[in-house]
Amino acid sequence: MHAAQRVPSGNRLLAALSRKERLRFLAGCEEVDLVLSDVLFEPGERIRHVHFPITGFISMVAPIDGSMRLEVGLVGAEGMAGTPLILGITRSPLQALVQGEGSSLRMDADTFRHELARCPALRQLLDRYLFVRMTQLAQSAGCTRFHLVEARLARWLLMTQDRAHSSVFYITHEFLAMMLGVRRVGVTRAATSLQKRQLIRYSRGHITILDRAGLEAASCACYRTDREAYRRVLG
Repeated sequence: MHAAQRVPSGNRLLAALSRKERLRFLAGCEEVDLVLSDVLFEPGERIRHVHFPITGFISMVAPIDGSMRLEVGLVGAEGMAGTPLILGITRSPLQALVQGEGSSLRMDADTFRHELARCPALRQLLDRYLFVRMTQLAQSAGCTRFHLVEARLARWLLMTQDRAHSSVFYITHEFLAMMLGVRRVGVTRAATSLQKRQLIRYSRGHITILDRAGLEAASCACYRTDREAYRRVLG
């Protein structure tokens, strides 16, 4: 894509709009910092803003039986948080939790709904993105049920590296356990195994990817399936 047509922010979804539509949309956004562990919205709350991450990333977390939580999605520069608004739903069934610090483009909900109604190209683009998210959610459900913890951890680390744009990031045992839907001892075993194979280095929550190709080989096929689903529908 020509430099003049790129989105200065770096969000891939917005980059797919024409230059004219993109600049109009950006005029209604403000760039904000995503702070680690901040909650952007809670389950059942009214969604007041949508986010198009630039360098930060957001975990979408489902409440389970009141006291438990499970990560069901990860949103970085390839997507957006606040997708229920695309369907006209103003409240989220999920928690949006900042998992990676960085920047994001934020637009208030009313302005976003106005832009959706005004711009057919934006509506079509986000409908396609919503389809990709639904496909990936179904894939994740099967992954959680059938694949081994070590392979799922490798998949999640690859997904995180893609969005963090770095081979080094911070993640707690508690959050890894929530993400995988297992007890902390299960996380410890899986991380230790990957570390013994010299694929990662893990110390006090700091993870370094040492061998990405090896980590891809250790991951289940769901990682590649998710990327292909995005590429096939959104390019």
